[in-house]
Amino acid sequence: MSLAEKLLEELRSDEKIRREIGRELAAILAEEVVKDRNVRLVMLRGLAKEVATRDDVTALRSDLEALRKEFRTEIEALRREAATKSDLEVLRRELREEVGRLESRVGSLEQRVGVLEQRVVRLEGSISFFIKLFIASNLPLLVSVIAALVTLLLKTPYR
Repeated sequence: MSLAEKLLEELRSDEKIRREIGRELAAILAEEVVKDRNVRLVMLRGLAKEVATRDDVTALRSDLEALRKEFRTEIEALRREAATKSDLEVLRRELREEVGRLESRVGSLEQRVGVLEQRVVRLEGSISFFIKLFIASNLPLLVSVIAALVTLLLKTPYR
């Protein structure tokens, strides 16, 4: 096994050594960054790709503000459309009152229908009485007319 392989195996197995070597490497790299301009440029170019510019931030802010306005508009629209609990209670109370008024009107109409039914029964009785009276008063006249016609028929010779 080579020395490098032994070193890697030791680093993997011992956390304390790993931390110490990490600190040493960080110190060495920091020193190189401070000393060498090219190392700094390479690092800055790498970081610059990940950093947002002012324009990026401005664009994000304007997008965010547009979203806020849109959300506010939607929330206001929903508030206008949505009935509150108190609104629903008022509507329920009004509906109950209206149902009560309708029930009383239906009761009143049922009474009137009952009165009309009684009147119809009385009218039927009266009409029946008048029909009988008409027949009774006109029956003798009708019998007389029939008798006269029969007499005429009997007196007339058959040809």
